[in-house]
Amino acid sequence: MSPDRESEPGRLEEGRPYITCRELLDFLHLYMDGELPADRRHEFDRHLGVCEPCRRYIREYRRTVAMGKSAFEPSDEPAEAPEELIAAILRARRG
Repeated sequence: MSPDRESEPGRLEEGRPYITCRELLDFLHLYMDGELPADRRHEFDRHLGVCEPCRRYIREYRRTVAMGKSAFEPSDEPAEAPEELIAAILRARRG
């Protein structure tokens, strides 16, 4: 290993620290849309390689986006609201 490369966890090969979890979240939308430059994407991927909480966050983020999109997909089934919800809304409007 060359002297300028550090082997301690949390360090890039160039000796720079990994991006932080906060930086990952700040640019998550660019990462998810494939709009990060290759060098930054590499840093994201390296961070995700060692950070289970961020991997879990991204899995849940993807799942949430997919659920949100599916909520607006056309459906042949009419939407039905629970009777309790309808009654509560009517009471609140009268109230």
